[in-house]
Amino acid sequence: MSDLVLTIGPAHTLRQAARMMSARRIGAAVVTDAEHAGIGILTERDILDSVAAGQDPDAELVGTHRTENLTYATPEWTLEDAAAAMMRGGFRHLVVIEGNDVAGLLSMRDIVRCWTPVEVAQA
Repeated sequence: MSDLVLTIGPAHTLRQAARMMSARRIGAAVVTDAEHAGIGILTERDILDSVAAGQDPDAELVGTHRTENLTYATPEWTLEDAAAAMMRGGFRHLVVIEGNDVAGLLSMRDIVRCWTPVEVAQA
């Protein structure tokens, strides 16, 4: 799990979000909104779908494209629990919550990295 999570607001444009995500080489950002309860997530897939639909990434706002109905993990989840939730839900990122705070973001890549033998990963 990455405990350094990019957090963006709903008023960022998709281009701004894409630039921040690209600079950090990450595929998802947590979306927080002081005027909206809960958190959301914006993934590279959300940006890709918007651009593919012909929408202007300089005009489209994160708040319109974020996913809000999330499955959250806790630090106590096993990798198997996380992988099963991702497969059931058809998503590749899990927001990890500890109490009321975002503790991190777990991606499918994180899970694969943990399950891949060192010698294979180094090849």
